[in-house]
Amino acid sequence: MDIVTIDFETYYDREYSLSKMTTEAYLRDKRFEVIGVAIKINDGKTCWYENMDEAFNDLPTSYCVLAHNTIFDGSIFRWKCSKEPKFWFDTMSMARPKHNLTTGCSLSALAKHYKLGAKGTEVLNALGKHKADFTPQELDMYSKYCINDVELTYKLFKKLSKGFPLSELMVIDQTLRMFINPTVELNKELLANHLSSIKHNKQQLLDTLSTKYPGKKGLSNEQVKKALMSNQIFAKLLIKLGVTPPLKISATTGKETYAFAKTDKEFVSLQQHPNPIIQQLVSARLGVKSTIEETRTENLIEVANRGTLPIMLNYYGAHTGRFSGGDKLNLQNLPRNGALRKSLVAPKDKVLIACDSSQIEARMVAYISGQEDLVQAFREGRDVYSEFASEIYDRNITKEDKLERFVGKTCILGLGYGMGAEKFKNTLAMGQGGMSVDIDLNEAKRIVNLYRQKNHNIVSFWGTCNHVLETMVYEGIGSIGNGICKYDSEGIILPNGLRIRYPELRRTSEGFKYISNARTYRKLMTTGSLEDKDWTKIYGGKVTENVVQALARIVVSEQMIEIGKYYQVLFQVHDEIIVCQMQKNKSDTQQHIETIMSTSPRWAQGLPVACESGVGFNYGEAK
Repeated sequence: MDIVTIDFETYYDREYSLSKMTTEAYLRDKRFEVIGVAIKINDGKTCWYENMDEAFNDLPTSYCVLAHNTIFDGSIFRWKCSKEPKFWFDTMSMARPKHNLTTGCSLSALAKHYKLGAKGTEVLNALGKHKADFTPQELDMYSKYCINDVELTYKLFKKLSKGFPLSELMVIDQTLRMFINPTVELNKELLANHLSSIKHNKQQLLDTLSTKYPGKKGLSNEQVKKALMSNQIFAKLLIKLGVTPPLKISATTGKETYAFAKTDKEFVSLQQHPNPIIQQLVSARLGVKSTIEETRTENLIEVANRGTLPIMLNYYGAHTGRFSGGDKLNLQNLPRNGALRKSLVAPKDKVLIACDSSQIEARMVAYISGQEDLVQAFREGRDVYSEFASEIYDRNITKEDKLERFVGKTCILGLGYGMGAEKFKNTLAMGQGGMSVDIDLNEAKRIVNLYRQKNHNIVSFWGTCNHVLETMVYEGIGSIGNGICKYDSEGIILPNGLRIRYPELRRTSEGFKYISNARTYRKLMTTGSLEDKDWTKIYGGKVTENVVQALARIVVSEQMIEIGKYYQVLFQVHDEIIVCQMQKNKSDTQQHIETIMSTSPRWAQGLPVACESGVGFNYGEAK
């Protein structure tokens, strides 16, 4: 099939730009203007066009489109030029598995890495210029810049495509279509009411505290809000009330900072403090400071005013290949049973079918470690959460025993990667789905030890993965997980041919360490040395987690591709695939998808996979 490489140049200024706006907002803005486009068909000459009516007259009958950042150029091609290729390629996505943690994935950095030639800077001279503002000479220079970008993209594609798995190219194509062909509608009335409720609740908190502020009376809401938003002022308030502000070590700076987040258990627990003023202060801090849901709701309303919802998923957004969200609308972590999920609506006469690859990580860790009794339990469809909870409490636990089963579930899902007793205790206390359990440290140790005694093959696998790190440092090779994964000095080779990479992996007196981001890698390449805080620790349990998550991602992605042959896949959330279908066909579709998602992958025959699904007119109902 023919490959058409494209690159659009568009108007931008200091406020109207991709650095200031989301891709969706930029493309749908009334200020949007195409300056020109460069097009290359296969190995042919790259041509520049200023007239969009002429640009695509000579396209092949059947073709693929290639770009660097195809979310942007592909959307212009589809939305503004009404063109629909057979397949989408994206060199930025293709680069991520290999270069995310090292060079980065910009066209400039990749062109330099592969010695393809320099990317120009003429675009910097286009700031604030409409097409009519360019002189013929300036436009000629700009066209050469754009043509060069197309040439670099095509050369890069030929480099990256060597050995790149076809299955993963299909995943990239599917991911791009979620944005380029938006289908999900938004319930503006529901979103508006939800936003109003959020603001009302915050206002109530402020009104309550404005007359109860310690040491002063009658402060304005703005003064109270300022105190709640400032770590320093808030810490002084707590000290004044006899409470020592909780502290933690920042993951980014390595320095001590205040632990005032909703994920900081000691701080959250102050909501049960005997002093009601402290209770109110902490609750208000958590309520007023937290702006994620409010901002996200506002952003969704803005999108709704412009049209349907393009789903932004970053292919290989995480180290293990998992998707990450983008465009200020991360659908990967929408609150359960909340208004935001319900605001995502199927088109008229259609429904959403949410299909979850049930317990895929727990099943995978049991399978690759050879924990056969647990594998068999999954295979037989037994309730493994209740079964392990029964072991913990030494009595029969059923689904009706919700708190006890929650403890068992946390064990099965969380202890397979080497979680220690203290973290396990905190995980239970933080809770999930409206449940939380408080246990003391000794009880946590007992439960963790019970899990490890019962699942000794999983524990042994942590040691195997630690040996993998040792072997990789000394450039050895081998395999793990009954040969499902291989490894060499460049990383762990997955069954799809891609790798989990640990750049600059080395053994230190503190254990194994590697570089986990491109910024740190560039610093090392520039200075030749790094500080201790720049390195990321890695160990057997963490490698186990990486491998399991990567394999689970492959399972779900392969399921998504197979489902996409028959139905429209709208978006993907963790281990869940959301499909759009006519209401009248929902039952047959649901059954077909469950069959697909209950079939073991070819590279892991015997892996007990299963599917749970739901149907609804919105995502909340389907979920």
